[in-house]
Amino acid sequence: MRWPWRQQARQIEPRRAVSIRALKLETAKEILAEVFHARPGEVDEMIKSRLEERSRLEEENIWPEECGEKLWPATFCLGD
Repeated sequence: MRWPWRQQARQIEPRRAVSIRALKLETAKEILAEVFHARPGEVDEMIKSRLEERSRLEEENIWPEECGEKLWPATFCLGD
């Protein structure tokens, strides 16, 4: 009879080095996809357009407070 904890030794796969920033980005993408009911390609496009808008404002040296816009709402309500 073999004991379940005495299984034959097997080689352990080495872990791939993953950056914390990459993990955070993937997590953020998953959250955006769930919140906005979007596909992964749509989430990538959302992020890309946001980065382009941000870089345009930085190039023109315009900040949201100066031009009277807000890029993201501070608060929002769902429903009444």
